[in-house]
Amino acid sequence: MAENLFERGKKEWSCKESGYMLRFLEKIVNIPSPSGYTKRVLQVIEQEAASFGYQTGYNRKGGLLISVEGRTERVLGVSAHADTLGAMVRAVRKDGTLAIVPVGGFMMEAIEGSYCQILTREGKEFSGTIQTVAPSVHTFDNARSLERKEKNMEVRLDERVFCDEDVKKLGIGAGDFISFAPKFEYTESGFIKSRHLDDKASVAVILAYLKYLSENQKKPEQTLRILISNYEEVGFGGSAIPQDIEEFLAIDMGAIGDDLNGNEYAVSICAKDSSGPYDFDMTNRLIALAKEYDIDYTVDIFPHYGSDVSAALKAGNDIRGALIGQGVSASHGMERTHISAMEQTWKLLAAYTGVLDSKK
Repeated sequence: MAENLFERGKKEWSCKESGYMLRFLEKIVNIPSPSGYTKRVLQVIEQEAASFGYQTGYNRKGGLLISVEGRTERVLGVSAHADTLGAMVRAVRKDGTLAIVPVGGFMMEAIEGSYCQILTREGKEFSGTIQTVAPSVHTFDNARSLERKEKNMEVRLDERVFCDEDVKKLGIGAGDFISFAPKFEYTESGFIKSRHLDDKASVAVILAYLKYLSENQKKPEQTLRILISNYEEVGFGGSAIPQDIEEFLAIDMGAIGDDLNGNEYAVSICAKDSSGPYDFDMTNRLIALAKEYDIDYTVDIFPHYGSDVSAALKAGNDIRGALIGQGVSASHGMERTHISAMEQTWKLLAAYTGVLDSKK
């Protein structure tokens, strides 16, 4: 990323943490972490949180836990997820291409033409391209009409392979992970374009919040148990949480689409998603704080969506839960948000935890 874009963009930033959020987001977006393959990115996040002086640990599923002492003993859970969409090798085909199976829910059209990394069980990495089995209009009559579905997609390896045995000799086989290239860009107009903003943008928001607490020697009102979850994209990221959590606030992307209110410049407060309504009182408090601190927000319904809070509630945890997040365009595709949406999300988190300076 060109450093001058950071410099030219500073005049548009509305909080001091924006530069850090962008840099940390770019760093973690470029670390492959499809659900089930998250150790590397979680170690980076853990080291960053520990550098700010906070205690870290892991739950049995491998999710990262960060503890922050509060001014009271009441406990607020906060989550974002570091796992992303991705795929696995389903089989090695006779011609040396790889059949795939998705990890997480996305349209096959959204990954066609994407560069990718194949991550083997032995720790090797290979590059490739995701394409259909009829990838050229010059040679395939059905190149345009072929249905984009799992059995019609494949990975073309960037290796000299001519058959399945050549691929197997490289150490590639069924069950190896496939990570999609993010193509991160930050534009002079303040837009962030990348895969995996769902939900690494929220992880960057939380780490910027921890940096702010540490540098300004602030304590949140409630003690925080922060979960950076690792299986959200497959539905059970937040199912196991510390039992002392009373309220649980998920920070995830805000969906944008037909008849929804969200946009790429505001924080979305979700009143209901496909799992059901979020806690009435928590949601009302978030709305009241957004108004009090002049935070740009929308209230919305997400029709095809679940969160770490959804998973926690379905697992039987006795909690109240709410959901917020920066608006993200084209979710589960080539995603885009604006730095201002991340700023508004940061401010709402800081306001909810009682540490936001009203002059920020």
